[in-house]
Amino acid sequence: MNPALITTQEAVDPVFWFILGISAVMLLGITATMIWFVIRYRRSRCPEPTSQVDSNLTLEVIWIVVPTVIVMAMFYFGWAGYLALRNVPPDAMEVTATARMWSWDFEYPGGRHSDRLFVPAGRPVKVRLLSADVLHAFYVPAFRIKRDTVPGMENYVWFVAGEEGSYDIFCAEYCGIGHADMHTTVEAVSPAEFEEWLAGMDGAKETEKGRELLARYGCLSCHSLDGSKLVGPSFKGIGGRQVRVITEGKERTLTSDDGYLERSILTPGADVVVGYPPVMPGYEGKISARELREIIGYLSRIGRPGNPPADSGTKPRLDGAAIVRRQGCLGCHSTDGSRKVGPSFKGLYGSERRLEGGRTLRADEDYVTRALREPNADVAEGYPPVMPPYPRLSAEEIEAIVEWLENLQ
Repeated sequence: MNPALITTQEAVDPVFWFILGISAVMLLGITATMIWFVIRYRRSRCPEPTSQVDSNLTLEVIWIVVPTVIVMAMFYFGWAGYLALRNVPPDAMEVTATARMWSWDFEYPGGRHSDRLFVPAGRPVKVRLLSADVLHAFYVPAFRIKRDTVPGMENYVWFVAGEEGSYDIFCAEYCGIGHADMHTTVEAVSPAEFEEWLAGMDGAKETEKGRELLARYGCLSCHSLDGSKLVGPSFKGIGGRQVRVITEGKERTLTSDDGYLERSILTPGADVVVGYPPVMPGYEGKISARELREIIGYLSRIGRPGNPPADSGTKPRLDGAAIVRRQGCLGCHSTDGSRKVGPSFKGLYGSERRLEGGRTLRADEDYVTRALREPNADVAEGYPPVMPPYPRLSAEEIEAIVEWLENLQ
């Protein structure tokens, strides 16, 4: 760790103790003076005022100058500490924290996600703060940092975990019924262990990355990988094939090359495939250049001669637990049977669920799918109807979640 680096703890603690010390001295001094005046000038001893003094220049100078010096000193140290909290070291590792009701999602360099914040001990870490819904606050007492996460506005904090260990993260802004459960941790590990962990997370094949991105952005809800027709054209064999499109009202034939695929993702209304509705949203400004390259590379390969088909046994097996964590489900649902905002996931699959209104349903695949697509259709008895819908989840992701729930008994 840089020995000249002033950490957030070192910036905050001296100011706190300085202000606390001054406050304690003032409290004791004023209290002692009041007690002395009560005893010295009590009515039984001095029934009538005898002093004829109407001013004391020395006393007036003291009680003006001394408080002014103290307040200015508090301001100076407070301002210096604030600058230290806002000036991020240039070598800081950047992590994006997205707050949602009622969980945290952390994204690392390379696009990996986790529900706990893993950091290398001794290295500065900048945390970009985003909110997916309402006002939250990122609060880590151990590092003396607290900052609001505001919808539509990017904020940030930074810190250094000087020692390995686990440190609590709380939401310090009331954000709804599950606010008290919006808790996770900073896991500070050795730099070598962190690099090994991050490399293990990034070790997926390029094919898996491309497919994972398609699933994350909801593309697989409208485009199949096996040739079947959905809302949009199938991705199977899309790379390099001839496509009949409508451009500015005129029908023409294009080759599905990288340029066409990029244009179709960023501005899908430019070339609409004949026979399909122009309902796809544009992803310009919503997807990074790296992710765009990975998706185009994946689409260019699948279904071509010499490459495995998109639905072959080489496709990645989606991790239901990871999807649940990434979507913030564990902010409202426990995995150990304990009661939170929503029903516990433990033992959920296959059980009989009593719903509002007295109906009873079996928690099978249809029930789970409906709960994710239309959560207010079947509200569990005794729980508030606060769950948002998840229309961007693909069929493969829902299948992975169902499989995970089935094994969580």
